[in-house]
Amino acid sequence: MNTEALLLTTRSARPPFLILTLSCISLGVAIALSTPGVDVHLVDVFLILLAGIASHISVNAFNEYFDFRSGLDELTERTPFSGGSGLLPTHPDLDNNVLLMAIVSLAACIGIGLYFTAIHGMVPLVIGAVGVLLIITYTHLITRSPFSSLLAPGIAFGPLMIIGSVYVLSGSISTTAIIASLIPFFLVNNLLLLNQYPDVEADIQVGRKNYPIMIGRSKSSLIYAAFTLLAFAIIPLGIATGHFPLLSLLALIPLVPALISVRDSFRHADDIPQLAQAMGLNVVVNLVTPALLAAALVI
Repeated sequence: MNTEALLLTTRSARPPFLILTLSCISLGVAIALSTPGVDVHLVDVFLILLAGIASHISVNAFNEYFDFRSGLDELTERTPFSGGSGLLPTHPDLDNNVLLMAIVSLAACIGIGLYFTAIHGMVPLVIGAVGVLLIITYTHLITRSPFSSLLAPGIAFGPLMIIGSVYVLSGSISTTAIIASLIPFFLVNNLLLLNQYPDVEADIQVGRKNYPIMIGRSKSSLIYAAFTLLAFAIIPLGIATGHFPLLSLLALIPLVPALISVRDSFRHADDIPQLAQAMGLNVVVNLVTPALLAAALVI
């Protein structure tokens, strides 16, 4: 693989979206740092970040490869937030390179998981096994079930990523970690839910089944609104129960753009060009909210 092909292939990892992994893992690291008596090792933090990014790259690259092979890419109207990178429709000769990147990234993730299993026992193995299962089944199986396609993204970036990080760094699963993991659980589910709106017609043609397809975009916005409210309700709940500091109220700042996004998801559910603002705000909320909570926990 020459340098140009390598650089082009990395587009299928969707690099701008990998920031989400950094934001979610930062929350897990912050919880460990704020736990009394826990000595956080930088090498472990680095390996957790590497495993998280590798897993994200893997699922993105598998998705790009199989969407191209199924013909979905030729049917999809790409937006800045959905429809993939657009690499393979313009460079079909790179399909095997993209598949190789997906496999190598998954192997790296598994390798790090086995390393942590050797040190910390079965908990990292169980969490990692669920994560790997989500990666390899996402495009072919998960996207064909409305319920699983709604919840799988949040499970990966919420409980698996955050609770797994906290356990590796602290040796235990705290109530704080469980409560905090529910915030990206709801937010990331919403991220993928709203991003399904532009692809409804194309997804139907390849056999996908999600809530925008099954119940329509407008009714799916009810789920989007409910998940938004649940995500932000967890912050005052964490404060009230003593698991989050009062400064965690800072993490409510993104509630304003989140509510604007909810409003627009109803107003423009079937007008995809007008929905772009809601999709953009949705991305911002997903990136900023866990980062603000992480900052509040370590200050």
